[in-house]
Amino acid sequence: MIFGRVKPLDAILATAEKKSLHRSLGAFQLMLFGIGCIIGTGIFVLTAAGAQKAGPGLMLAFAIAGAICVVAALCYAEIAAMIPVAGSAYTYTYSVMGELLAWTVGWALVLEYAVAASAVSVGWSGYLNGLITEFTGVGLPAFLAGAPLALGGVEGGLINLPAVFIALLVTGLLMIGTSESAKVNAVLVAIKVTALTAFIILTLPQAEMDKFNPFLPAGVFGGLGTGLGAVGAAATIFFAYVGFDAVSTAAEETKNPQRNVPIGLIGSLLFCTVFYILVAAGAIGTIGGQPIMGPNGVPFPAGSEELARQCATFSANTLPLVCSDEALAHVLRQIGFSGIGNLLGIAAFVALPSVILVLLFAQTRIFFVMSRDGLLPEGLSKIHPKWKTPYVVTAITGVVVAFAAALLPVGKLADIANAGTLFAFMMVAIAVMMLRKVEPNRKRVFRTPALWFVGPATVAGCIFLFVNLPLEAMLVLPIWGAIGLVIYFLYGYRKSHLGRGIVVVHESEVQDIDPGIPGVDDEDRR
Repeated sequence: MIFGRVKPLDAILATAEKKSLHRSLGAFQLMLFGIGCIIGTGIFVLTAAGAQKAGPGLMLAFAIAGAICVVAALCYAEIAAMIPVAGSAYTYTYSVMGELLAWTVGWALVLEYAVAASAVSVGWSGYLNGLITEFTGVGLPAFLAGAPLALGGVEGGLINLPAVFIALLVTGLLMIGTSESAKVNAVLVAIKVTALTAFIILTLPQAEMDKFNPFLPAGVFGGLGTGLGAVGAAATIFFAYVGFDAVSTAAEETKNPQRNVPIGLIGSLLFCTVFYILVAAGAIGTIGGQPIMGPNGVPFPAGSEELARQCATFSANTLPLVCSDEALAHVLRQIGFSGIGNLLGIAAFVALPSVILVLLFAQTRIFFVMSRDGLLPEGLSKIHPKWKTPYVVTAITGVVVAFAAALLPVGKLADIANAGTLFAFMMVAIAVMMLRKVEPNRKRVFRTPALWFVGPATVAGCIFLFVNLPLEAMLVLPIWGAIGLVIYFLYGYRKSHLGRGIVVVHESEVQDIDPGIPGVDDEDRR
């Protein structure tokens, strides 16, 4: 039975039990950690795409996405503290719902991280081009700085060369083992928060109330499959919150986790939600954020050919918020703070590559764990003798990320990444609820409060945002999933270590499990 291939939880936990983690983190430290993980590409890059979908209702969109993230985070906290080992939602699902569903989650995570890295690369490219234009007066040629027009990119775009460059550069750094130090990461977090704080201080006093009217030009619900309206924008800018799950993984090293983990999670999410709403208010209240409407009174889709053509009719000095590739820096330049706008652009330019690094690192490690479990060829998990990194899968991932970044605009990439993220979050919530039933006496460092409400709310919220993504983004997940299932049944099902009667407990250990697995003979077990 496929659904009977459940990886023994005791075997998974054996890895965690072999090491003792010192509990040193408090609630405030967790909040700072969460804020540093969350604030990144979404707010710097997706403000324009979100405004095109919802107009001033972007502020409501941030609140909707933040609320759904809060309930998802609480589910993540319990299971991450309970199963603090590599593999994220893939491992959690493997321990509860079996190999097939674990494969689908892992395959969705591969999509999430890789496409998200592409989206950040495209966002970095926009800020680079903006800085070059500001300092030299001449930007990069359109055909070298935008996605092809047929895919909804910049007018006349052929390839987004800067996005390809940064994706491959970060891939190279990961392959040779370059990693961020805590001090460098702390500096980058400080740069991001300082830049956004300065933005709020400079823009809010100049905000004009008439810029917010109409507040919801596309309504709350733009219609299923359209990706429009406040809910459609929430489905897109959900990308701006991804990263909070890193807080939940620190539960094992937290003092009084039952109290401090929810404070850290919810505190960081609430802080970022308020922060994001204030940034959106400052941007829209100063230069306006009304979407560019089509002839039928409906906003042109973000990243579409039609929108690109409309944006091409504006001069640089009159370019609307929804047309900018570097929205926040553009706002500051428009209201007379060109110098600070350039500094904000430099802040994004400097900080965003670190986000690409983290996303690529996470994606390659998910691939690595799946390969180590036998579900993908073991050659993918090959470690370089000198660099000590999984260089094969890192190189493959980097090329795919660069290819997507070369061809697709940031809004479409974020929507595709969100589809995989929402599916993974939903499966985590289901796994938490199932574990409460099948493992009621298992030690839980942190227990999700009111799981009877939080669990179903997470599932419903994820489905709700998913069906409000643009139709093409919704279709990518099942198509990607179908490709994954073909690979699984052609290769993973037969080669799986669990299917062959082997469970990897620790890097240097292998545990034989019950040889009576149906359909597995002695030769396969060997």
